[in-house]
Amino acid sequence: MAVTKRIPVPKDIEIAQEAQAEPIMQIAGKLELPENSIELYGNYKAKVDWKLAQGQTQKRARYIDVTAISPTPLGEGKTTTTVGLVQGLGYRGHRAVATLRQPSMGPTFGIKGGAAGGGYSQVIPMEDINLHLTGDIHAVSAAHNLCAAAIDARLYHESRWSDAYFEKLGLVKLNIDPYRVGIGRVVDMNDRVLRHIITGLGDREDGPVRQSRFDISVASEVMAILALARDIGDLRSRIGRMVVAQDTKGKPLTAEDFGVAGAMTALLRDAVKPNLLQTLEGQAAFIHAGPFANIAHGNSSVIADQIAVRYADYVVTESGFGADMGMEKFFDIKCRTSGLVPDAVVVVATVRALKSHGGGPAVVPGKPLPNEYKEENLELLQRGLANLTAHLGIVQRFGIPAVVAINAFPTDTQAEWDLIRKTAIQAGASAAVVSHHWEKGGEGAAELAAAVEKACEEPKQFRYLYELNQSLSAKIETIAQQVYGADGVDYSDESRETLEKLESDGFGALPICMAKTQYSLSHDPALKGAPKGWRLPIREVRLAAGAGFVYPLCGDMTTMPGLPSKPAFMGIDIDERGKITGLS
Repeated sequence: MAVTKRIPVPKDIEIAQEAQAEPIMQIAGKLELPENSIELYGNYKAKVDWKLAQGQTQKRARYIDVTAISPTPLGEGKTTTTVGLVQGLGYRGHRAVATLRQPSMGPTFGIKGGAAGGGYSQVIPMEDINLHLTGDIHAVSAAHNLCAAAIDARLYHESRWSDAYFEKLGLVKLNIDPYRVGIGRVVDMNDRVLRHIITGLGDREDGPVRQSRFDISVASEVMAILALARDIGDLRSRIGRMVVAQDTKGKPLTAEDFGVAGAMTALLRDAVKPNLLQTLEGQAAFIHAGPFANIAHGNSSVIADQIAVRYADYVVTESGFGADMGMEKFFDIKCRTSGLVPDAVVVVATVRALKSHGGGPAVVPGKPLPNEYKEENLELLQRGLANLTAHLGIVQRFGIPAVVAINAFPTDTQAEWDLIRKTAIQAGASAAVVSHHWEKGGEGAAELAAAVEKACEEPKQFRYLYELNQSLSAKIETIAQQVYGADGVDYSDESRETLEKLESDGFGALPICMAKTQYSLSHDPALKGAPKGWRLPIREVRLAAGAGFVYPLCGDMTTMPGLPSKPAFMGIDIDERGKITGLS
């Protein structure tokens, strides 16, 4: 791998396009992956056979989760830090691997831009990662929409034909309640006008007419299942268990009941295989599955992690957003499925985000950053450090050592870094390190890597936040109070009725996957720092029986984001040679 570092640091896409990538078979060779397990998608990306995750573990790597404090809308460089740490471990002579989610094109074209890292800590090819990669998200969309089409087709035919006709076909009427269809359609774009739709308009043969919705593809239960499945058989079983509707008596109806589960899984035959790519410094990176963390469980696939720990010295995975979001779900949902427990957690913090939590002006994508974030202001920073302390407290509840990675920005000062470091150590962090991976790549993350290596050797007393045999409401209230800091939970009448029905239907032993804003420890993005004296409102509760969790929707959380007034896609273009510009 050859990449020439320049000062000032160029745009992310320029760095990615200038890098001389290694053929992906060489990356696979460094990990000693069997050649017959690699399916090439061109020279620089490949699929890896899911069967490598099976059987006895050949090698137990040190396993690290990267999380963060509550971010600003600009993001605080968690993926960049994950990639930088992998490069830093490589710089120190270790065989390190990153396991990351595939970015959704919704945020890529909306606010966030790309999600392949940044500066000199990136996974490449950047354009492929942020656009279609190998088509996994499209496969998820097709599988989900096939199920939705199967439900509407069954509704249509059951309304027209007799029981006797269905018996001739070898079928039994399901008696679907059109007002209790649990899924809509999905598309991998931010499109607010699709949140509530009417389907079946037109002639009688186009019906029946009913209200439905679109979600973004990465909020689909199919995506959550892909990320949590242990193998193709487990994937098939989970797809079959998806509760997608109810009959007129309130009985749950599954994808298996509609006869569509097998075909859905067939569409995911290749998507179940992790994607192999590389960092700018030649380390392997598995990019696989992409469930949102503010809606779904927000972690990359179990299969990718199971493969990585067999072939690497260190595996660094990233859970979405803060310790209150992706990390809590990582422990209570993903680790329960994979059986893997991290040796250390890295909490990413920035001066910018901490000043925001201290009462700084709003950080708005597309607008100039206010001076408060570009000049030293220790008082503002001090007030915001309550958010870092709270996130470290969440990590401690799970009994895993924590290292704070201070993602260095050019406008930071030494005094600000020193204040963060002092507070982090006082709050129980094993170490707090200023990391310059964005500017310097692996060399800039070497000190962070050394601190993580040391933390991995510390004793841990891992424990889940709650037991599965607790009631659903007890688990929700445990998360609300012990993770978010709420005084209690307020349920809508609808959500309370749903919880009671889920318990009676036999789903009470499932873990909880909270859907809430990522910008605050609370449900309200305006409540910064570590808010006190508030209660968590649960508006709605949904079941993801195939994925294996119940997800309450908190506050105004939506499963279909909208585009901002100046979307990121306005800056993306392609020239006459086919070179893409504007991705960031």
